Amino acid sequence: MPDSLTRDSTTTSVVLLATTPACRLLSGDGTLLDRLSDQLAVLPVRDVLVVTPGGGLGSDLREVAKIARGSAGAVAVLPADLVAHTEALALLLEHPAHDTGALVSYDAAAAPLRPPVRLDGPRIAAAGSSFHVVPEANATFRGLLQVGEADLASLADVAEELAELAETGKLGPVTPVEAVDLLLVGLVRSGVTVRAAGIGRLHADRVTGQISADVAVTRLAEIDEARVRLDTSVKDDDGFFTTFFVSTWTRHLVKPAVRLKLTPNTVTGVSVGLALLAAVWFSAGTQGGRLAGAALLLLSFALDCLDGQLARYTRTFSPLGAWADGMADRLKEFLVYIGLAFGFGGTEIWYLAATATILQAVRHAIDYTYAGAVADSARVGALWGRPAGSLLESLDARRDHGVLSFAHRLERDTVARWLKKMIVLPIGERMALIAVTAAGWNARVTFLSLLCWGGLAALYQLTGRIARSAR
Repeated sequence: MPDSLTRDSTTTSVVLLATTPACRLLSGDGTLLDRLSDQLAVLPVRDVLVVTPGGGLGSDLREVAKIARGSAGAVAVLPADLVAHTEALALLLEHPAHDTGALVSYDAAAAPLRPPVRLDGPRIAAAGSSFHVVPEANATFRGLLQVGEADLASLADVAEELAELAETGKLGPVTPVEAVDLLLVGLVRSGVTVRAAGIGRLHADRVTGQISADVAVTRLAEIDEARVRLDTSVKDDDGFFTTFFVSTWTRHLVKPAVRLKLTPNTVTGVSVGLALLAAVWFSAGTQGGRLAGAALLLLSFALDCLDGQLARYTRTFSPLGAWADGMADRLKEFLVYIGLAFGFGGTEIWYLAATATILQAVRHAIDYTYAGAVADSARVGALWGRPAGSLLESLDARRDHGVLSFAHRLERDTVARWLKKMIVLPIGERMALIAVTAAGWNARVTFLSLLCWGGLAALYQLTGRIARSAR
């Protein structure tokens, strides 16, 4: 039965599974359970429900189901034998969205307490346990699972189904140690979208004995959590230009921005202002104007990167902020198109500018309509539809074929992976392309370059979306 330790907060409820002997191992002046409770006390959680040993795995899972059905907010489930950096726990528990996600390491070396998972971009496509095998795994699950309020009904259903399967012996010799692993498997196979929260250089390890517990705690001291927090504020899946030519120096502006009490929205506003000035300079039509416009455009983009880094560092991002940032990106880009067309003059350039604008709008429609369709299908599949995969499949044999298989193989090669990122002409590459072509040549070259590269990118995106939809 769970014991409740209520905190004064307004966010996630935590279910702490103190159901294995390892949670009673010594750590400092207390136990691993005490250590984890102290960590949760400094994080924004609403309450902590400690589930103690009872009737075995089935009983533990039914407790999770009961809590999920009675909760009014997000619920996180984690084992009390987890030794982790507080910053690693915060990746999910301090996330303002309180969405469904799991803590993962990109180290794919699976072990009994590090079950394999397969990532497909930012989400978990397949998860494993001692019973469920994951072919082509590329990461490991590290013990912390958070379920958003919208997915709590699915969590409860999955927990009850797993409890019944475990009690009837249909999952083999699974034990209470695997409770959270099985829940992740169930959510993924039921169609719930589970975000992968990568721990980077941080540690999060489950332990079984005193020696392994001591080693795990010692390893924590080897990492500077503050430094890692700054590093993780920089997106690790950005485009080539952003990663190597912008984020390398904007990351050093994050802490000064925090000291100046700048908000991400303030930085976004300044970025829009600089883009407007760039458009004004472009409209002059002179070589000097194009050079000044290019410099202001690149600075505007750098601030656009900084606002996201600042939001992730302070964990103050929100759906409204993300929407405003996306709208600001489109506004800045189209203002620059107008400025370039004015500066060049003539009817032909306006046709090119309009075509480039339409192409960019179509490309965004391809992305956002697909993302919306995936979210809707996942919601329907999780709440009302039939499960996406049976929990009794011991081997996840669903593999990608054709275009998707080729794309996954490309991800394993560093050069090919960066080429794959560049081919879709992300915003960093677009801003660089506009700046370089406008400063070195003229607006006609800029728009023709955008149309050629953008057309190839649209074809690549469309082919990928069709292949994924067909899967």
